[in-house]
Amino acid sequence: MADPMKAVVLARFGGPDAFELRDVSVPQVGPRQIRVNVHATAVNPLDYQIRRGDYADYVPLPAIIGHDISGVIEEVGSHVTEFRPGDAVYYTPRIFGGPGSYAEQHVADVDLVGRKPENLSHLEAASLTLVGGTVWESLVTRAQLTVGETILIHGGAGGVGTIAIQIAKAIGAQVITTAKAADHEFVHALGADAAIDFTSTDYVEAVADMTRGKGVDVVFDTIGGDTLTKSPLTLTDGGRVVSIVDIAQPQNLIEAWGRNAAYHFVFTRQNQGKLDALTTLVERGLVKPVIGATLPLARMGEAHDLLENRQRYALRGKVAIDVAGDTVALPPPRAA
Repeated sequence: MADPMKAVVLARFGGPDAFELRDVSVPQVGPRQIRVNVHATAVNPLDYQIRRGDYADYVPLPAIIGHDISGVIEEVGSHVTEFRPGDAVYYTPRIFGGPGSYAEQHVADVDLVGRKPENLSHLEAASLTLVGGTVWESLVTRAQLTVGETILIHGGAGGVGTIAIQIAKAIGAQVITTAKAADHEFVHALGADAAIDFTSTDYVEAVADMTRGKGVDVVFDTIGGDTLTKSPLTLTDGGRVVSIVDIAQPQNLIEAWGRNAAYHFVFTRQNQGKLDALTTLVERGLVKPVIGATLPLARMGEAHDLLENRQRYALRGKVAIDVAGDTVALPPPRAA
């Protein structure tokens, strides 16, 4: 019987103070499973939505949540031949399918697991699994973005946007992104060809100017709000909109009609194939995760507050969690 492990447990739905650090038992390993010593995890909007109770019907309490893992295999099941103890791996646990990543150890089905890119730290690798899989599903599988097309990426400085810019550039697309003016140099450095300050500029008009009235081929929505209703106005005929934001209220998408637009709503499903494709891009130097803050496991509530209220801080990219250590790196408060 394995010794107990530390885990951050969601004891109730609510604010960032709803977590408790507890000793819990380590799950048994099935024939086609592996047990991983978790070195790092990361925080996603899905995590704070679950914590608030947005998906209460899918998450029995108490729960260990979390959707990113990078670590080292401790034990393999009797029918696992792909990996062995000591292998460094990264993956997203099955969403709504059991315990998540906010723990010192995790047991996963082997078909979810990829080998960690050799040129990334565990903190960087853990910052890539869910967002990388989501971007791959969105841009490659659904939008089928191709060389020479133009894409508008909403929220380019965020955890998803930073990866989307890099993958779109790796595909060979022209990238326009929305970001606050203070983040324009940052998103250009990631590969964006043009940036629009959404706080002071109408992005529909800006895209029309930048594309000489042609419009973009693909819109990638990472932030929601009016982006679903306004984004078709930026599209060329037959363009595609891909959104990863769930819609709390019905929206009128009539503007999409005149563009013959296709809408794709993505709730990503993880698998080894996506991770292996990401690893190839990472090891070729085409994609590198951006970490904007790092905290230890015991400060998970603070990590949630950082991400959920990122507008208060100069936060770029992901909030990572150092499970195996006590690294602290916080973003500065955002200048007024």
